[in-house]
Amino acid sequence: MYKFPEGLYSDVRIENVFKSDIVVTLGNLDNMKEQRYSAAFIRVFDGKRWYYSSTTDCKSIQQELDRLSQMAEGNAAIDKNAVVEKFEVNTGTYLNFDGERDVSNYPLEKKLELLRNYFPHLKNELIKFWRAQYIDHRVVKDFYSSKGASLTFDYQRVGFRLLYQMVHEKEQFMDRFDIAGNEISVLEGLSEEIGKRVTSSEYFIRNATTVVPGNYTVVLSPEAAGVFAHESFGHKSEADFMLGDETMMSEWKIGRKVGSDNLSIIDDGNLPGVGFVSFDDEGTRARETYLIRNGILAGRLHSTETAASLDEGLTGNARAVNFEYEPVVRMTATYIAPGELSFDELLSGIEIGVYVDTLNHGSGMSTFTLAPSQAFMIRNGRIAEPVKIAVVSGSVFKTLGEIDATTKEFKMLSFALGGCGKMEQYPLPVSFGGPYVRVRSLNVQ
Repeated sequence: MYKFPEGLYSDVRIENVFKSDIVVTLGNLDNMKEQRYSAAFIRVFDGKRWYYSSTTDCKSIQQELDRLSQMAEGNAAIDKNAVVEKFEVNTGTYLNFDGERDVSNYPLEKKLELLRNYFPHLKNELIKFWRAQYIDHRVVKDFYSSKGASLTFDYQRVGFRLLYQMVHEKEQFMDRFDIAGNEISVLEGLSEEIGKRVTSSEYFIRNATTVVPGNYTVVLSPEAAGVFAHESFGHKSEADFMLGDETMMSEWKIGRKVGSDNLSIIDDGNLPGVGFVSFDDEGTRARETYLIRNGILAGRLHSTETAASLDEGLTGNARAVNFEYEPVVRMTATYIAPGELSFDELLSGIEIGVYVDTLNHGSGMSTFTLAPSQAFMIRNGRIAEPVKIAVVSGSVFKTLGEIDATTKEFKMLSFALGGCGKMEQYPLPVSFGGPYVRVRSLNVQ
């Protein structure tokens, strides 16, 4: 399709995008729109450095290739470059969300109707403010390279968030119901689940007391365990953080024992959810990558460049938030693998502890923090009264060693809004999850 310049590696990523967005506040329609556009990201590599360009004029792609090639230095041995040799050459069409699954074929008015069906749950007497937002995003990507890649694949995200603020006496509590997936059917039939969430929020604001600070045995829900796996460990596994950093490479030595034998953490772009990417933005097929396998550091996440630099295999984790950016190493769907216990078995033996159910946010690299939304005390092996907690924190590697049990019950989560941030690229959709996880000791404030 394109005349790629000789003596250079080059590739083109074209994105054909459809988006829709609906916002309703306190019953008033604030926004309801659709958007379509096509754009491209072009890059050239001469073995020493990359040259990038992005454009919303897809007719100018050849011109941009030629312009970038004039900046680069021709390299007759470019095909023998370690990075260039590493690139996969995939061809064909892989559309997972075309036809009836294509969210762009669903009328905007029906998307609003779907959202409105859940508004009655927001009529709780304690709810003083609420906002509902529906989003979807479908992109069909064409990827071509000078090595011969000729690939078409797609991505789709569909979801909504119900955000609400409750007021009880002098207490205020902000909570949300947030869900997403790969097609609109994921958003149907959720009335019972939404009703339970609002009821749980009401119970929490009416009854929660402030936790007594200290170190506790902590049980993490699948949501909290997934955020820990993503924020506290997944980012440390992104190989671009390690290049040229001897301390990180030593800390992340493959084969190092970091956790119990029953602990495994995995990243896999093949899993359904908003982290699903059949190919990354360098045309690399998605893989299941064990970051920890049975307590042992087993792998890290790569772009083609980092895989070549560290002489390791590709993982399919070079992702860009949109056509304006170059691919960098990013997670897809990251999770802690399930274990063998039931939830009751996990709780048994905990005389006093804390159960973290839902989160406001989490962050961290070497040291992590989780900010709970709803949390509860554990007393004598049972979930007890709700408690307000500002933060749960700990050292990442120490916490990995403190994880002593996980349940067979397991859940992956995808959210409509927000996403992962790295450098200036935010928000990138990712999935995360896990089982219920027991940590012997964490600091609770």
